[in-house]
Amino acid sequence: MCFAENSRPPIPPMAGGAADGRSLELVSADGTRFRAFSAAAQRAGGAGILIFPDVRGLHPYYEELALRFAESGIDALAIDYFGRTAGSGPRAADFEFTPHVAKTTFGSVMADARAGAAQLRRDGRIDSLFTVGFCFGGRLSFLAAADEQLSPAGVIGFYGPPVGPGRNDARAPLEVAERFRCPVLGLFGGADASIPPSAVEAFDAALSAARVDHELHVYPNAPHSFFDRKFEEFAGESADAWDRMRRFIATYSDEARAHQPDPPTG
Repeated sequence: MCFAENSRPPIPPMAGGAADGRSLELVSADGTRFRAFSAAAQRAGGAGILIFPDVRGLHPYYEELALRFAESGIDALAIDYFGRTAGSGPRAADFEFTPHVAKTTFGSVMADARAGAAQLRRDGRIDSLFTVGFCFGGRLSFLAAADEQLSPAGVIGFYGPPVGPGRNDARAPLEVAERFRCPVLGLFGGADASIPPSAVEAFDAALSAARVDHELHVYPNAPHSFFDRKFEEFAGESADAWDRMRRFIATYSDEARAHQPDPPTG
């Protein structure tokens, strides 16, 4: 598991920030109803970010993270993974997620992600879509760079394993790097035994060979799941990661706008 039950994002509420957060139920392409949490920025027309949680699915950690993005002016939506096996209703804190993770498929998760992206894009509310994910979700976020239907402007992954087998049938991001269609930001802990330096180096080489704009940053002494307010000793790394995310989104939002066609005249 990426985080403990009482873990929360290491980002304090923004003074003067405004966000409208709500739980909702979305419908995937196969008719499955699944949970999501949406947080809207005060003003429409900016970037939006789709959040892929860790193996627990839609947890309060990710609902709070969505609010922090919205306070920063970025519409956010976090999806759940288990609508097909656990339904879309509320869950207890001791929900046993492990058997449900094993029943996910890459195809169904990405179908749910597309429904989430459509919700973010409704009524032209956002001008560019990004994704971010953590561990299991970090791997999915990297893979979103190859999804033509999602068509993100950029993808971000926190300690998402870029090589080797995963928890479902999703391929390793390194294996499909040549199909990536947008920039990549990867954030890793140097003390994360599950993602050795060789894995990050191999991913870097694959992205370079595919001519994908990317930044893979390793925090030397940080463990897996360092982006957590309980880890006070990694507050500096967490603050830097938050800043890198916002700069990445700002940079590639501007680029996405520059490539949008001019509105018709007359």
